[in-house]
Amino acid sequence: MVNYDNRQFRPVESSENSETTNNTIFEYKQSGNILTALYQGGNILKGHLIGLVAKDGSIDMRYHQVNNKGELMTGICQSKPEILENGKIRLHETWQWTSGDKSTGTSIIEEI
Repeated sequence: MVNYDNRQFRPVESSENSETTNNTIFEYKQSGNILTALYQGGNILKGHLIGLVAKDGSIDMRYHQVNNKGELMTGICQSKPEILENGKIRLHETWQWTSGDKSTGTSIIEEI
């Protein structure tokens, strides 16, 4: 299992309907297979996520955040890890808003 504890991530690629930017920082914590994170920056004032890490390192998560328009947004996300040559983690994410327009998207975030 990949250990995400105390790792920080930043988006490097996102669908147009994403609220994240390369100024959004995710701070991951992990205890057993339970993952949590706080995140903010860019278009996001404050966000939280909670997820379960599978044996292959993939993550099934739910998130909620307040954007810079003052809106509460929620969604679901599936992330698959890629270990880079330098040992850092890149996450390939497929997500869907469960609020707003309920659209889907993809993102890639990398460990800082």
